[in-house]
Amino acid sequence: MTGTNLLTLIALSAIWGGSFLLLRIGVPQFGPVALIESRLALAALFLSIVALVMGRNLQWHSRWRHYLLLGGVNSALPFLLLAFSAQTLSASLMSILNATTPIWGALLAAIWGTAPLTRTTGLGLVLGLTGVAILVGFDAITLTPGAPLAIAASLSASLCYAIASMYARGRTHIEPFDNAHGSLWGATLAVLPLALLLPPPSMPQPSMWGAAMTLGVLCTAIAYLMYFRLVKEVGAAPALTVTFLVPVFGVLWGHWLLGEVLGLHTMAGSALVIWGTVLVTGFSPRSLIQKRI
Repeated sequence: MTGTNLLTLIALSAIWGGSFLLLRIGVPQFGPVALIESRLALAALFLSIVALVMGRNLQWHSRWRHYLLLGGVNSALPFLLLAFSAQTLSASLMSILNATTPIWGALLAAIWGTAPLTRTTGLGLVLGLTGVAILVGFDAITLTPGAPLAIAASLSASLCYAIASMYARGRTHIEPFDNAHGSLWGATLAVLPLALLLPPPSMPQPSMWGAAMTLGVLCTAIAYLMYFRLVKEVGAAPALTVTFLVPVFGVLWGHWLLGEVLGLHTMAGSALVIWGTVLVTGFSPRSLIQKRI
């Protein structure tokens, strides 16, 4: 991995970690549904411009079912669940719970028989679940009304990402950029009827529109392009480190910009979740050194 790749990895982690901060900021004025529809539509429009410049064709006529399904599971549903959670949970807690995606993936693979549950994977699952239990059990925010449902929604969003990953894995004939672009349009269309029924409670302030645009263009469209380029240049295994770094930035942004409290349980719980994820994914730091362009 070159220095440029490493900087891209850190920047991507910071951007995705910041998405939880923007959800917390934008949801009170937009409402969960309107904010997510704005995020999806802006991201899809941006990638359409990129696709036009690159001369890429989505082949919508033959792939529209795939794009709708992938967009629904990988973007529309998890984004809505996280926006719902943002009404109650802190950005720090949401970012840490989001890191359980590979753990869900390993559990589903074991249940469906596509990958055996080894001792290392089993230990990773136990550590990850223990970390979540510490976060949930010792965080004061869990005592607020609606917190258990919000936590369940965040974990369900991670489960959606795991399901979408397993679904997309069996369709490698479609280019990653086309999957990202097409699925974002599919997600935009899927959320649109709900957005028409549930408009923003009031006209958002101009600064909030800036937050929505940042969430859509930077944290979704540009972040997708950065991630797929990283996977292409360094491989999937080194790119997985973004999973471990996003909670770090999510916690830092929440603490610095929103004044969220960092307790010992936050650090202990997040460390266990990240450690469990490392074991489940089988990631080795050596890959960062050995894998080169």
